[in-house]
Amino acid sequence: MILASYQQDYSPVGNSLGLSSIIAILPLLVLFVLLGVVRMKAWIASLISLVIAVVLAVAVYSMPLADALNSGLLGAAFGFFPIMWIVINAIWVYNLTVETGHFDVLRRSFASISDDQRVQAIIIAFSFGALMEALAGFGTPVAISAVMLIALGFKPLKAATVALVANTAPVAFGAIAVPITTLAGVTGLPVDDLGAMVGRQTPVLALFVPLALVFIVDGRRGLRQTWPPAVVCGVSFAVFQYLSSNFWSVPLADIIAALASALAVLAFTRVWHAEETYQEGDADDGLDGVPDGAGSDPDGAGGGSRRPRTPGGEAGPGDGESADTPVLTRARADADRDPHDRPLDVFRAYAPYLAVIVVFVLATRVPAITGKAPTGVGATGTGLESVTHIVNWPGLHIVKPNGDPVATTFKLNYLSAAGSLLLIAGVISMVLLQVGPRRALRAYGHTLDQLKFAVLTVMLVLGLGYIMNESGETTTLGLWMAGAGGSFAFLSPILGWLGVAVTGSDTSSNSLFGALQVTAAHQAGLSPTLMAAANSSGGVLGKMISPQNLAIAAAAVGFEGREGILFRRVIVWSVVFMLVMCVLIYLQSTPVLDWMVVDSPPVTP
Repeated sequence: MILASYQQDYSPVGNSLGLSSIIAILPLLVLFVLLGVVRMKAWIASLISLVIAVVLAVAVYSMPLADALNSGLLGAAFGFFPIMWIVINAIWVYNLTVETGHFDVLRRSFASISDDQRVQAIIIAFSFGALMEALAGFGTPVAISAVMLIALGFKPLKAATVALVANTAPVAFGAIAVPITTLAGVTGLPVDDLGAMVGRQTPVLALFVPLALVFIVDGRRGLRQTWPPAVVCGVSFAVFQYLSSNFWSVPLADIIAALASALAVLAFTRVWHAEETYQEGDADDGLDGVPDGAGSDPDGAGGGSRRPRTPGGEAGPGDGESADTPVLTRARADADRDPHDRPLDVFRAYAPYLAVIVVFVLATRVPAITGKAPTGVGATGTGLESVTHIVNWPGLHIVKPNGDPVATTFKLNYLSAAGSLLLIAGVISMVLLQVGPRRALRAYGHTLDQLKFAVLTVMLVLGLGYIMNESGETTTLGLWMAGAGGSFAFLSPILGWLGVAVTGSDTSSNSLFGALQVTAAHQAGLSPTLMAAANSSGGVLGKMISPQNLAIAAAAVGFEGREGILFRRVIVWSVVFMLVMCVLIYLQSTPVLDWMVVDSPPVTP
């Protein structure tokens, strides 16, 4: 029996890409306006935008209603597995450490590196977050680093903002470089060439992100006082991300860069100290939507306690305090109150994260364990992939205008999924932390309750993304931008940025727009490798404004429903960094910086 198929039409309005693009972008515009202007809860804004996408798919793109709804179901399923499956288990591992009190030990350990929150933001949100991105990705670093910052005394919304902005430069090589390997798969370009090209773009971004984090925490005064460790962190990360992606290993680029930057900052802070330390005070947390550091107090005059250091490096009296009553930072005060942590307790505090690293390295880098994934529907794999199944999504049959089928498969990788590996690491952590099954299940139930609205939001957002993708709305936007000719080099990162903003995933954006970038490059006489890499490098800057990541960050810090505030805090950073990336990639397409472009074998468009 031949099943009816929906054939996409990329210019349904007057046979014009421009007019059709005005219609196609409406769901995104509505979503961002509801989040950033109306301040609506993310799940409600996502639901409204999803309904609009369905209406446009049916009324304008002539997509059958059943296909539109079924596309949304496919996206929602992908939103839960593998994306929220990762976040749920990552937060569960964190909750286990909280249940046992070992997270306090971990907090004190990090605080011992520096009692200055500006430095802590660099180490935890950027370096440690990059390590989590390298291993798991899909929102895990945002969730874990945000709660770690709260444990160190950061206010919830500032912690979430710092975690979101930090989750940029490592994203293209996240989850053991899955975005790059996906990009290679859809473009036909060598994965090593693409990794090397991205490794000549995102390291430039890494130079500035730690400085941005310091500014978010403490404004211009923070930059004046703590720019040295921020520069050390950014430069060391950039150098090792470049070296690894170009000469050593594309999959290990973030792991090497994250560890190198953390060790560099650790060594630097042994010999350097700021004139005064900074710690959160009791000032308003910006619930009215005014960004901390970036607007309400640009010079860092308020919103936190400071105390100058004596020549010996110890903190002295704070502003307005007598010498007899010094203002201690919360981290130092806690350390004074708490007993000395035994080495075994310190090991147990780090054990869950060590377990995560070991499990991921074994599962992804040891061929005998990793095995080979099935190549298509009905195929079988080996190793961890032996139980992986790729199935056609029932009832969904879509073809492109030229008759080629659009992939509508769903991958069930029960054991190799990052969320499943985190679950395994969590079970190992139960043993190491001496947590019984009943207590662990109680913590899991608390995690599910904590993330229920984040799960709903992500499923709705991915449903929205898939409806736009399968109906042809997203491709309409891409083709319209690709018609810009030589100036497409400037617009190319914006396409990736939009893709990640909608899907929350650099992997998904590369899958969606990678081939289109190569086609546009051939039409405009540009380097296909450069344009394909631009999609991934530009896409990393859409992570912080993605409703999926906003929902994860808000849920992690206990501020569900305030995603709109977070959106307003990070949108400027997202746009500014994206424009920097646009300028960089445009210059790489010209004689100014074309020496940075990797030469790849020609690919037939």
